[in-house]
Amino acid sequence: MISLFAIGEAGPIVHVAPHTLFTIGGWPITNSVFYGWICTIFICSVLIWVARRVKIKPVGGIVQFFEYGVEFVSNLVESAFDDKRKGRKYVPFFVVLFFFILLNNWLGLLPIVGEGFQAHGTPLFRPFTGDLNGTLAMGIITMGLVYSASIKESGGFLKYIRHFFVGSPLNPMYLLIGFIEMLTDLTRVLSLSLRLFLNVTIGDIVIAVFAYLGHIAAPITALPFTLLEFGVGALQAYIFVVLSVMYLAMAVNAHKEDHDLTEELVQETIGAKKVEATV
Repeated sequence: MISLFAIGEAGPIVHVAPHTLFTIGGWPITNSVFYGWICTIFICSVLIWVARRVKIKPVGGIVQFFEYGVEFVSNLVESAFDDKRKGRKYVPFFVVLFFFILLNNWLGLLPIVGEGFQAHGTPLFRPFTGDLNGTLAMGIITMGLVYSASIKESGGFLKYIRHFFVGSPLNPMYLLIGFIEMLTDLTRVLSLSLRLFLNVTIGDIVIAVFAYLGHIAAPITALPFTLLEFGVGALQAYIFVVLSVMYLAMAVNAHKEDHDLTEELVQETIGAKKVEATV
């Protein structure tokens, strides 16, 4: 995020790449990772505090906000699955994912994030979701859950791979189409990561430009776009979660349909044999 009080005279200051603040055991810790740790501690503390105050009788304020969020994501996940019981197993993961992205996006809009606080000429805080490494990590973890659940529901790795290849093996297009489907499936990690990263980064740039144009009145000229980014941050958290849920639900529901079709064929075969035995 760009601080509204640290706009350069020659133009808006925009840092697209994260900067290394220090190293731990030879591993570089960037300002986005550092701020991500701070946000994670804050988010965990808030969620624990909210969880201890949830009651049967509705509670107002911030607790009710989180209750609405949990209910919204829970309904979203369950409605995507044909078998609601299977959908409920994944609700905790997607609830945590939604609030983690949402709150990281919002915390990245604070004035302290960006050029306002520096260490040796480097911004001390940078939004975690404004770092492609951070969004890529979330994409890998999310799609890892999708793939592991898909393999489990399919009954094994080979059966999961087999569903990409449709048609007769004698068809010369059989292997080509199968490999293209597998490659397309793998690109979902990049699509999830890039969409979130680019929207957060573009929002930072827009705020920086209008803050620069406002000069002394930077907080006023950038305020409408900062408020707009709160909505964009919520929308991007929703899109990330809903796409992840759809990817998982499609794989699980497809296996269920195959299983139901197999059961139907078995029942029809048994019925036919009973008829033949009667005749």
